[in-house]
Amino acid sequence: MSATTATAPVNAEQTGRKVEEVLDRLATSGDPAVTAAAEELVRSLMDFYGAGLARILHLLSSAPGDPSARLLGDELVASLLVLHELHPEDRDTRIVRALDTVREHALDVMDFDEPSGTLRVRARASGGCGRGSGDEDARQAAEAALACFAPEVRAVRVETAPAEPPLLQIGSAPTGAR
Repeated sequence: MSATTATAPVNAEQTGRKVEEVLDRLATSGDPAVTAAAEELVRSLMDFYGAGLARILHLLSSAPGDPSARLLGDELVASLLVLHELHPEDRDTRIVRALDTVREHALDVMDFDEPSGTLRVRARASGGCGRGSGDEDARQAAEAALACFAPEVRAVRVETAPAEPPLLQIGSAPTGAR
């Protein structure tokens, strides 16, 4: 492929689903040898790319100025590193990095339930009354960002921060009102 040929952006989540669908189709073909060969092929490719990614990280981290920060901020590279268990950041750091990409929703991490893969976040009150109408948008945006940076998060539950009570102004009585 030439450098001038435009390619469609690769989406890690869609690619993962497609690989699973192909393997499922092969599994239902009725030939266990074909299924085993396909799974071995996928494992071999994963091992090969994983080793290559590990080598890239090693080379980059030993370079002056550690340019790996640029790589960690890239969704595709970050998802590959996580997929191969090579991402140098821990889960909590990756969660914060993912939520930073959806700053417009102002989400704060409350806690993560490992068994269910559920992340509870709080949407900071935006000054309006009642529940924010953007909770569903915030959940979807967070889940999309987390799919790349922290795929161990399988669900996001958004809670709205309670609105702060209005400040009660207490002043002295006007002169002459006594």
